[in-house]
Amino acid sequence: MNKSSKDSGQKVRADKTPKENKGFLPMSKKEMQTQGITQCDFILVTGDAYVDHPSFGAAIIGRVLQSRGFSVGIIAQPKWQENADFMQLGAPRLGFLVTAGNLDSMVNHFTVNKKRRQEDVYAPGGKAGLRPDRATIVYCGKIRENFGEIPLIIGGIEASLRRFAHYDYWQEKVRRPILFDSRADLLVYGMGERAILEIAEGLEAGIPVHQLTQIRGTAVISREAGEGVMLPSTESVSADTKAYAEATAQIYQSNNAHDPQVYIQPTGNRYLWQNPPQPPLSQAEFDDLYDLPFTYRWHPAYDPVGGVPGLNEVKFSITANRGCYGNCTFCALAIHQGKYVQMRSRDSIVREAKRMTKEPDFKGYIHDIGGPTANFSHLACKKQAVRGYCKDRECLAPTPCKNIDPSHKPYLETLRAVRKLPGIKKVFIRSGIRYDYLALDPDKAFFRELVEHHISGQLRVAPEHVSDTVLAHMGKPAFNVYENFVRQFKQIDGQLGKNQFVLPYFITGHPGCTLQDAVKLAEYIREMGFFPEQVQDFYPTPGSVATAMYHTGVNPLTMEAVYVPKGREKNMQRALVQYNKRENYLLVHEALTKAYRDDLIGTGKKALIPAKVKKSESRSPQAKKTNKTRPAKPAQAKQSKINQKDKSRGKNGKKINRIH
Repeated sequence: MNKSSKDSGQKVRADKTPKENKGFLPMSKKEMQTQGITQCDFILVTGDAYVDHPSFGAAIIGRVLQSRGFSVGIIAQPKWQENADFMQLGAPRLGFLVTAGNLDSMVNHFTVNKKRRQEDVYAPGGKAGLRPDRATIVYCGKIRENFGEIPLIIGGIEASLRRFAHYDYWQEKVRRPILFDSRADLLVYGMGERAILEIAEGLEAGIPVHQLTQIRGTAVISREAGEGVMLPSTESVSADTKAYAEATAQIYQSNNAHDPQVYIQPTGNRYLWQNPPQPPLSQAEFDDLYDLPFTYRWHPAYDPVGGVPGLNEVKFSITANRGCYGNCTFCALAIHQGKYVQMRSRDSIVREAKRMTKEPDFKGYIHDIGGPTANFSHLACKKQAVRGYCKDRECLAPTPCKNIDPSHKPYLETLRAVRKLPGIKKVFIRSGIRYDYLALDPDKAFFRELVEHHISGQLRVAPEHVSDTVLAHMGKPAFNVYENFVRQFKQIDGQLGKNQFVLPYFITGHPGCTLQDAVKLAEYIREMGFFPEQVQDFYPTPGSVATAMYHTGVNPLTMEAVYVPKGREKNMQRALVQYNKRENYLLVHEALTKAYRDDLIGTGKKALIPAKVKKSESRSPQAKKTNKTRPAKPAQAKQSKINQKDKSRGKNGKKINRIH
């Protein structure tokens, strides 16, 4: 088929009222019969529970296909040890679609210390263990076992970020592109609405799946090399860390919608082809996605166990944008969603807010209007719309580009419109403010209204570290940019007569961070006056530039050597940030000694820890037999609890641990 993306994009509806809700997509033969479906056109297998909400990828893809007249059945979290669940809807007419869910299944299952999580917020009742490790591969294997050579398409974040040969932190080796291990026919990468429609229309037209090789936003396996950008082979990047770093640098440039190149990676006697990415959705197309007839609920089958916790985190939050040109190296978002920021219209967001006010459990608080970066509301610059993003520099770091458009006006007007709605008491922004971008806007109206209307006691931002060397490897601005932002915040906060504060997020153990850098961060926390509630230990997840640094010891963007903390030293760096915890004492003492900072041990004013503590009080968590792993919340999760009364409390209601 291979129609152009422009021709196959979603048609823009003139009527902008939400479409009639026709209930859930079917999960059983009985539900198929109720909806008059004898055979589903597509069956979507997902590692998440079925939640019919646009924050869940399976729901969006299912509803997009339904809007074009295709029938879609859902098999959610099937028992992979047996065949019955995969057979429960019969065979689809056109093909199977498979996703691991909203998270990579290995990230979903394991902490950064490789311990099994005890909770899964995307499962009924939060129960862990309802999906397999490497869910995409396992589900595809069962489908091939039961249905043979039926068209099989994979997508979602697990497939997207593993589309090339990639370092796997859990096995500590390079794995080949996931298409080879899954034996799927096509891989949809990034945000897949357009690509899945082109695939569906091609299959409907009778085109064999193996001939759908040129659809943008997809990857396929070929026996021919073809023409394009030739990456180092899977065998080469597996054996040579320099080749891996070089491949990462090339892949980093592969998600530019204005680049017509195919990226090719030899694997054995075959080749992975990545077609160019789909162009960004128009605003009208983006709006249309959120007018699809979602129920905004979990499937009733989950009611007996209290539903799906992940919905509670996003139920009263609004996705306003997608894409990010921030390009932090520890984040793979630019490789998945892309660097093109797409923003919904004000009318679309207001419609969704109005819908929320009619929910029986709505209390007047919208928990977030944002996205990957809340205050990105348009393309970085005018050039980006014509030529794509630049290959020779970043938009914001280490210094902002002179061409960047720092206006917050579209976002501010949207926030004002939602604030005025009847039934809305407060609108919070919790998905993250890029403070260096905010500082560039000469009009301080947004900054002032952010402080006045959109936070509750504290504003959480992510400087990530205090060492400029580490920040450079993170793709973040110098630390003085954050300090200037905090000064401006305090000035505005004081003018408004409020008593709010900035709460920073930090990452420990990031490539480029030495023990001396970690001590510097601990000293900053001492001077800050309180301990951060949440500290993220660097997690080498698939697809990110920082993961390539972790594996290779080289920054792929500069090809310079990078110091990589691992093992016990990584644990020491983590402990330093919470040096107040008794269980961290031995690690902190060892770290300070190794860093030649004995001046921070003892009773001095600047000391981090005393010279000695009782032996029973200094045992590390690793030494305690009863230690339990607390599951970390997923990156997509949004906080839903609000505490306005006690300004010393975090958004989760926990008291901030101040240093006295």
